[in-house]
Amino acid sequence: MYRMLSALLALALINAVPTFAQGRAAFTVGTAKAARGQKATGVIEVPAGSDAGTNIAVAVVHGSKPGPVLALVAGAHGTEYTSIIALEKLIGMLDPAEVSGTVIIVPLVNVASFEQKVAHVNPVDGKSMNRFYPGKMDGTQTDRASFLITKQVVEQCDHLIDLHGGDLDESLRPYSYWTPTGNTEQDRISREMVLAFGLDTIIISGERPKDPAASRYLENTATTRRKASITVEAGHAGTVETDDLNALINGCLNVMRYLKMLKGAPASVEHPVWVEKVLSITADQNGIFYPLVRRGTFVEKGMKVGYVTDYVGKTIFEAHAPAQGVILFIRAVPSLTKGETIANVGVVAPEK
Repeated sequence: MYRMLSALLALALINAVPTFAQGRAAFTVGTAKAARGQKATGVIEVPAGSDAGTNIAVAVVHGSKPGPVLALVAGAHGTEYTSIIALEKLIGMLDPAEVSGTVIIVPLVNVASFEQKVAHVNPVDGKSMNRFYPGKMDGTQTDRASFLITKQVVEQCDHLIDLHGGDLDESLRPYSYWTPTGNTEQDRISREMVLAFGLDTIIISGERPKDPAASRYLENTATTRRKASITVEAGHAGTVETDDLNALINGCLNVMRYLKMLKGAPASVEHPVWVEKVLSITADQNGIFYPLVRRGTFVEKGMKVGYVTDYVGKTIFEAHAPAQGVILFIRAVPSLTKGETIANVGVVAPEK
């Protein structure tokens, strides 16, 4: 009986629609306003302040039937191309007539990074656009954009998926993040979302901020506001490969099936690798990096994963795995400066 009541409660939470969304004839994000059963595009206008303003593209798919509101966001790092292209394609794929609920799609947050091909940060203010949530209107462009996304996207959604991928200098294997909160039902739903998304390696992200006013990351901004949310990563080193692209597109669609926003039975990854912590190897000086392993390689503690030379070929640093685990990403380019990450090793959680 207890299991049946828990299952019914979980299902009710999945299908629950906030008062602001029930019976909503139209749904608006930025300048995109979609009537019931329609799709609309527009922009979230970030006004000029201490630096330039910008416009962040947004699409709203307001389904023909009521249901939850799912936000899909990519391009916080504008050279993580696979996630950006995946959401651009989803805008065209989703038919409002087949959707129950509403989908907010923001394919490219960091426009300046994309246009100028600058990895990791917004070149306007030098800030990562996934580190300054929930934002503020009296800050730089990144702060103002983060504030408006919090207000117009996060606070209007019930669930959120933040899409990423390996940046220009990262050879990354696909993985997801799951953030347990201690809220049993919220954690149950977000866990089922991450399994439905289908990536077979899942990082348990237990050290994210708990304060909604200092959430830093987009997904964490949603999670601390009691919205079941996940982060996913696929794509590497500036490429847009079919397998990575399909993994992100199909993952979003499958989560929509899980949330009853699309017809069909959702799939679920059956034997994921759960990663309990991530350890980084960083450079202690400038040089040329030579990798000795590939992304996704399982390594033993102390195994040599790469080395660094000076500019005349003398080895000046050897990179060794700090623990047994899986290479989540390894540096994809030879150029290396002090303090940069050489590789991330995921320590696999023991089976329970």
